[in-house]
Amino acid sequence: MNIKEYVALRKEELKKEISSYKRLPQFVIMQVNDDPASNVYIKGKLKDAAEVGINCELRKFDIDISEEELIRQIEIINNDPSVDGLIVQMPLPKHISEDNIKLAVSPKKDVDGFHPLSKLDPCTPKGIINYLKFLKVDLVGKNAVVIGRSNIVGKPMARLLLKESCNVTVLHSKTTRKDMEMYISNADIIVVAVGRAEFLNETFTYKKEAIVVDVGINRVDGHLVGDAKSGLPVQLQTPVPGGVGLITRLTLLDNLMEIFRNEI
Repeated sequence: MNIKEYVALRKEELKKEISSYKRLPQFVIMQVNDDPASNVYIKGKLKDAAEVGINCELRKFDIDISEEELIRQIEIINNDPSVDGLIVQMPLPKHISEDNIKLAVSPKKDVDGFHPLSKLDPCTPKGIINYLKFLKVDLVGKNAVVIGRSNIVGKPMARLLLKESCNVTVLHSKTTRKDMEMYISNADIIVVAVGRAEFLNETFTYKKEAIVVDVGINRVDGHLVGDAKSGLPVQLQTPVPGGVGLITRLTLLDNLMEIFRNEI
């Protein structure tokens, strides 16, 4: 089953569950930018929520808003019992600290899973694990390579793969080309999240039964391309677009429902 079919199936399951509740789940998206990519992503989130029966409200703020005022607005939502989840869309204006804002969101309402005290995992890594499990991929003892060490994808991805008993290696900008070739050629699972178009290409060798999960979204000559070149000689490669982005948006709904069920 491809990712689009998987996401459609999971949405139907969520829709059926939500229809059984007397109160609909509520969440708020706060936006303090006019970033084109953010606008597209938010539009997708609003569409997903509507499809499954979740009430989602977008609150847009002027980019000149102070950090103190934004935190005050976050506190209002933190203290509103009618709101189950909150997302502050990144990026933020340069005068606002992303770390401070992530900490300001109550861990009880942190749908993104970014707060250090949140009981939820970040959406992209969690969604990737869920999809691999749905495909019945045996993760135990497999060699997993994560390329990239960001706090949003790379580090939590490595942690979740370890939790599934994979042998995990994290590669990054300081890894030598020789070592990178060696680790990639022995990998059963490769998750690439470096933000470089077609970083994984035919210059590397792969196990034919390997799985490549492409987290990258890069715009090249007006087209979206991943961090992996399409058509690599592997068993499974997630597409871009229509791949991990859909999984991330689905997991946002999953995280919100986890909060909602616990509150119930």
